[in-house]
Amino acid sequence: MFDHVKFGVSDYAASKAFFLKALAPLGLTVLGEGEPSYGVELGAKGPTTLCLFETKEKPAHLHLAFMAESRQQVDAFHRAGLEAGGKDNGAPGLRPHYHANYYAAFVIGPDGHNIEVVCHAPED
Repeated sequence: MFDHVKFGVSDYAASKAFFLKALAPLGLTVLGEGEPSYGVELGAKGPTTLCLFETKEKPAHLHLAFMAESRQQVDAFHRAGLEAGGKDNGAPGLRPHYHANYYAAFVIGPDGHNIEVVCHAPED
């Protein structure tokens, strides 16, 4: 749906490490990187990327939702996100109030951003 999302973080190293580890189950890797004030571009399959840069400004909290191909990826994201230092904001599971196959997990990242990974496919 979008080409890229870029937002500021207060601790560049911590946020970069968090997103790389938490989103590794989705195939996320570093595609390009400059000085912390310029940032890092992270991506996986497809053209959409996530860009982080260091700033002293206090950004508003974001809700970022990443698409998973399977429920197993959602589960793996939740584990990896917690291992990376994130805080649980919703264990993996169905959210039928969105739709019957909305399977998601939520982790709060280093700057308080709500990171979600969602699979819309029915269970295998």
